[in-house]
Amino acid sequence: MSTNLKKNSPLGEKIARLVHAHFDRLPPRSKPILRDDGTREWIPMCGVVVVREGDIVNGEEEEEELTCVAVTSGAKCLPSTQLPSCNGLVLHDWHAEILALRAFNYWLLSEVRCLLGASAAVSDSSSGSGSTESKFICRQKEEEGGGGAPFELHPTLRIYLYCTTAPCGDASMELTMAAQDDPTPWELPPTPTPSTTHPTLSPSTEPEPEPSKEMNLTGRGHFSRLGIVRRKPARADAPSTLSKSCSDKLALRQVSSLISAEMSLLVAVTPSAYLAGVVMPAGEVSAEGVERAFGGMGRMRPLYSSLSLPQSLSQGGEGEVNGSGSGSGYTYTPFTIHPVQTPTISSLWQYGKPSSREEKCKPGIISAVWTAAPSPWSSSSSASANGECDVYAAQNGAKQLPKLAGSRTGLYETIINGMKQGFKASRPVGKGASALSRARMWGGLKDLVVSVSGAGDGISPVREDGGAGGNEGWVRNVREVVAAPSYAEFKRAILATPAGRARQRAIQEAKKVLVPWVPNEGDDAWGLDVLMIDNKSHGQKRKR
Repeated sequence: MSTNLKKNSPLGEKIARLVHAHFDRLPPRSKPILRDDGTREWIPMCGVVVVREGDIVNGEEEEEELTCVAVTSGAKCLPSTQLPSCNGLVLHDWHAEILALRAFNYWLLSEVRCLLGASAAVSDSSSGSGSTESKFICRQKEEEGGGGAPFELHPTLRIYLYCTTAPCGDASMELTMAAQDDPTPWELPPTPTPSTTHPTLSPSTEPEPEPSKEMNLTGRGHFSRLGIVRRKPARADAPSTLSKSCSDKLALRQVSSLISAEMSLLVAVTPSAYLAGVVMPAGEVSAEGVERAFGGMGRMRPLYSSLSLPQSLSQGGEGEVNGSGSGSGYTYTPFTIHPVQTPTISSLWQYGKPSSREEKCKPGIISAVWTAAPSPWSSSSSASANGECDVYAAQNGAKQLPKLAGSRTGLYETIINGMKQGFKASRPVGKGASALSRARMWGGLKDLVVSVSGAGDGISPVREDGGAGGNEGWVRNVREVVAAPSYAEFKRAILATPAGRARQRAIQEAKKVLVPWVPNEGDDAWGLDVLMIDNKSHGQKRKR
């Protein structure tokens, strides 16, 4: 099966218009500017839209419902040399696509937290009234033996990613080549040829030295090398990074799903957890590029055999199952590309990169992050200002931006150099960390697990008969995972769980075709105490 191109997609245009309506209503401080010297800033922008299938009413299907759950913008990433000083507080990659993936997982964590909080509030209430349902997630039916993730995305959902530009990396190489003054591919350096691979080499032939990690991952260079993993593109004089391109990270998500490693402890991987489609301007779609980068006839083709059976990679170990139930597990799930006609996008988007080379322009340094409020709260007209969901949203920007395009705000941030605006990435402090950062996401998960571990079976799945099922073993195991002393130990603890083992096996299969995948390491020797670092003890807040 090749990547499906949905030409003249009405759904794609609906998604694009919905995301742009949200971005347009962001405050000016979250958008590109015209600099004093006349330089115009441009920025890539993305949005995550959840589509719910319409119900059947009186024999007729209702219109599908579209909900924008995340909007992000950004075009930069962190040099590898800065990772050891991040302490989990600085984002490594704030390209719009990657921020959107992280924002989706933040929204998902908020949805689980609010659903559990609403359920607890209703059970404690004498009236028993209130919303305890989520439009997007549901509790899993208890599996024999328990231990699985307690929630899953509703099976009627489809998730789409909208991008104003083609993802950097392999999917956009044809576009990059066409934009050059001289599109002729650069000459490749000689490839090392060890005698063990080619016995015809004379014994006296010395193998060439192995290339460095940086040389293994080209940015925009060496156009004739297609189908390979690339790092984020940058100026030739910019510090090097090992952050993989957005094409490569999206390709990996076709196997690992949209659900992150830590969120897989809460939400099972089911077909609804994979991207159903990516919406882009038609002028940003290279049919050859997207097929090679993402499609079943390109570099991902071997995964059809190695990941052909979902259940083959839902095994966490011998005799252990991912706990995600029937029809679930990891598999290669290619998404559909939905091109939107250029005139439509031109009327919606004023912050794209100018096509004229004479116009002075630079990528913007400001990134925007917005997520919708969790549905049990946002759909309730009687939501209390002192409720748990209100508290989390208020701490994360909802006071500054209560609503966006009619949607309640769950998170609103402006990011510069990987930290919230006003804080220095060179001297990171807890208050300056984005809610999407490693430390804040781990801390949020730990807070959730600790809060429910003492609340009886509040996080337990629901049995088939509707009664509450006990899942004390799951709560105990996950509580031990989130209590790890360092982020490195936290990651290892996740891998020791059935869900973690299943995910790791799937990723290992994917990386056999996504080569060369060089790890971007150096930011895991810290614990959650980094969130307590304040301005007085570690740097000062930047004055504006």
